[in-house]
Amino acid sequence: MDEILKRLKIIEEHVLEQNLILKEVLNFNEAAKYLELSHSHLYKLTSAGSIPFYKPNGKKLYFNRAELNEWLLRNRNSTNDEVEQQAADYLIKKGRVKL
Repeated sequence: MDEILKRLKIIEEHVLEQNLILKEVLNFNEAAKYLELSHSHLYKLTSAGSIPFYKPNGKKLYFNRAELNEWLLRNRNSTNDEVEQQAADYLIKKGRVKL
């Protein structure tokens, strides 16, 4: 019986995660879970204005999932190949420096 309850709990968690992915607007707790951040860290980000959020009634915080995805994907780091290509392009454009 315990094994069945454990499996049901796992299934319930997976269903809740699926619902979280399908929702367009997330509340504070859902956003923290979605971003894998602690509540205190997410609150600091909202207080500093570092993350997009909505406060329709002046109290509860809500987040647009698409905006959170954009926020997560900001500040992309280039791969070594991309950096080398940029350096090569720069040298071709500016010409080699003569000593």
